[in-house]
Amino acid sequence: MSLQVAAFYQFAALPDFRCLREPLRAICAGLELKGSVLLAHEGINGTLAGDRDGIAAFVNELRHGELFGGRLDNLELKFSQAAAMPFQRLKVRLKKEIVTLGDAATDPTRQVGTYVDPADWNDLITSPDTLVLDTRNAFEVAMGTFEGAVDPGITSFGQFKQFAANHLDPAKHLKIAMFCTGGIRCEKASAYLLARGFGEVFHLKGGILKYLEGVPEQESRWRGECFVFDERVALGHGLREREAESP
Repeated sequence: MSLQVAAFYQFAALPDFRCLREPLRAICAGLELKGSVLLAHEGINGTLAGDRDGIAAFVNELRHGELFGGRLDNLELKFSQAAAMPFQRLKVRLKKEIVTLGDAATDPTRQVGTYVDPADWNDLITSPDTLVLDTRNAFEVAMGTFEGAVDPGITSFGQFKQFAANHLDPAKHLKIAMFCTGGIRCEKASAYLLARGFGEVFHLKGGILKYLEGVPEQESRWRGECFVFDERVALGHGLREREAESP
């Protein structure tokens, strides 16, 4: 029997995030889920695997349960399948940020770039006045990316600030389209660029995973595989598991 994998995140004010850790861990354990969840003052980010009923119950708890009290009403959520459990254990961790940029002034709950649905992404990135920017780490880019995308050559997302300072110019790069695995890094990166005077900043809603899930392979401008941070290693079109070497 295949297992369901849920990747989810939301930027939301969670000043009580430390108090949420143990109750959330208990919910996940009770549903026999494995994977990783990050909690911070700015929101939640995680990937969990289990049977369909367990995943459905967990998502319902996030959206409607008493623990979060309706604060996760705009959850970004993607489902895929795994032939075997892709995680060894369950981890619920407290962090300073749910995705680490290292800039306290960047707040995606205040402003982010313009979301672009996967169905509209090809038209945007083939426009000659658009700089297409992959915000992922270099080893992820090496496994697959969109045609014509710029590789920032970073080893961690925290280096994006330096890349932007050295290579991006608001006066020159008038339209930027960025993407990442699930969308979370782009929300932070777009908020960071907008705060620094960049005019038009777009990002792929739901990330590469949503694109691969919904865009037919014959229409796709994606080349290669999408690295995922679990034992499946990589996914292809339709979010099918692919065999790939670990980086």
